[in-house]
Amino acid sequence: MIEICNLSKSFVTAGGTVDALRNVNLTIRDGDIYGIIGMSGAGKSTLVRCINMLERPTEGTVKLDGVDLGMLNKHRMQEMRHHVTMIFQSFNLLMQRNCLQNIMLPLKLIHMPREQAEKRAGELLKTVGMEDKAQAFPAQLSGGQQQRIAIARALATDPKVLLCDEATSALDPKTTHDILSLIQEINQKMRITVIVITHQMSVVQEICNRVAILENGSVVEEGEVSEVFSNPRARATKRLVYPDMSAGIENLGAPHHQMIRLVFQGAEAATRPLLASMAMECRIPANILSATTRTLDGKVYGTMLINIPGGPDELARAVQYLSETPDLRIQVESEYANTEGVNADAERQEGGEH
Repeated sequence: MIEICNLSKSFVTAGGTVDALRNVNLTIRDGDIYGIIGMSGAGKSTLVRCINMLERPTEGTVKLDGVDLGMLNKHRMQEMRHHVTMIFQSFNLLMQRNCLQNIMLPLKLIHMPREQAEKRAGELLKTVGMEDKAQAFPAQLSGGQQQRIAIARALATDPKVLLCDEATSALDPKTTHDILSLIQEINQKMRITVIVITHQMSVVQEICNRVAILENGSVVEEGEVSEVFSNPRARATKRLVYPDMSAGIENLGAPHHQMIRLVFQGAEAATRPLLASMAMECRIPANILSATTRTLDGKVYGTMLINIPGGPDELARAVQYLSETPDLRIQVESEYANTEGVNADAERQEGGEH
């Protein structure tokens, strides 16, 4: 288990002190594939470098299985880095060494006998599907193949934790999918905890079970991926999960508008012709301002922003009708939102009743 407690990191620059991380608190359980996501400059890479102590925190602690990593001496720090390994966007392979030699490098550093190291490296080449490239040099490989060798090298010392710092950002979509599938397979078969640093929500969606969203060095939201996707609360999370809807969300509650945000939390709700049914059965039309849906674990999640023409009666009737739909969360933003019926239905949906 990794416990990050009250972690802050500041840098002194010519222009003054920059606070890269502010009071970060996270718990990453053994076996998690944990995503840390944010826009450029949010502090993601600084955080991952603090986790393996390549950057020393200004304040706070990082604990691995109860051991405060900041208190380790040089020898024990080196041992820790054999158990907390890292892969990068740029692969960081030694171009003058072949694939087998690249994988053997960390084994050489721990003084493993050459014959044993070669055997271990050969096994890892097979693990990452590159057993026929043992004598090839990095320049002879594609980007995806180089990343597979980098993953094999990171696994050489039998780590407990694998840190992935934008590991697929330089790859095309198909290769990204293949690398993410490999990381997921390694997590499941070897029970290695994986921490994924990325700015791409699609990466988190594909393999992570938990996620933390960073903005300006602080964690603004954290939880199960399915919950964060279905009900993003922080503004930064909404921008990441549903970027096409950012403008509409920013305008919620504008005067003389009756806008409702619908959050679909399952395939049945998302595939039902809900608004058409409401128009036909209740004679309540709805203008769709924006909509985004996506599939996660075989279920459809998404957000739709609609406007209900008319006054408070139409709004209350719309909320009443929509509230009868399972797996649907309703957020009303309107000048009429203090209407008794609207408030009651909205509160019932926010409370999780269906």
